[in-house]
Amino acid sequence: MALVPGAPPPGAPAPPTHAPTRRHFWLRLGSFVLLLLAWEAATLILGTRVLPGPAEVGQALLAAFRSGELLFNLGMTLYRVAVAFVLAMACGAAIGILMGRRPLADRLLDAWLIIALNLPALVVMVLCYVWFGLNDVAAILAVAVNKIPLVATIMREEARSLDRSLIEVGQAFRLSRGRIFLRIYLPQLYPGLFASARSGLALIWKLVLVVELLGRPNGVGFEIRTLFNYFDIAGILAYTVAFIVIVLLIEWGMLVPLERRVTAWRRR
Repeated sequence: MALVPGAPPPGAPAPPTHAPTRRHFWLRLGSFVLLLLAWEAATLILGTRVLPGPAEVGQALLAAFRSGELLFNLGMTLYRVAVAFVLAMACGAAIGILMGRRPLADRLLDAWLIIALNLPALVVMVLCYVWFGLNDVAAILAVAVNKIPLVATIMREEARSLDRSLIEVGQAFRLSRGRIFLRIYLPQLYPGLFASARSGLALIWKLVLVVELLGRPNGVGFEIRTLFNYFDIAGILAYTVAFIVIVLLIEWGMLVPLERRVTAWRRR
């Protein structure tokens, strides 16, 4: 028996799905078209030397794709983003839940968390490169260390807001600790986990570009530094657009459907 808050009784009809409507699709498409028009208008005002237009950036993007450099550098950056993301989410969630459910741990680690939250990201990156060398281990560790405090903070607040009575119900039904965690405890943490994942995805890929710019021989950040040396604004924007598209696909193709699925019980 799954003791999930708000779950319907056995045999109840399934709730209606919340798939994006056609109207939402056209609204998003219209918003995208307006953005392109605004970009083109800004290009006409500022000139292509300051802000290349969508067509010029598209040509630069196509050239980088044909050469193979775009896919290679995107792949290296996505690899670092993925590893740092998993590491930061796992460590940050564990620390946050511990602090949220154990007052002693919260008191002991609170000052550490405040210090970590306010430690400049650039300092962490430089120190990791100095200590561990100019390699992927240092780059990924620097990004993860910068993200862990934010995940821990979000998950601490989420753990503090758990409904203790539901856990007591599970104990009354003599459920094992594993089932209580999976069926009662974890579902209540989903909002915090997805909030951490979204903020983490937005922050980590920016940090990865910085560590690549500082000390890696490949990746989007390295390529942007190279294009900067040649004042190639179209190339810089091309790599930026390519990575933004990847991030949007991850958000709309993975995170949103997964969140809708695992939090469906809240809408029942």
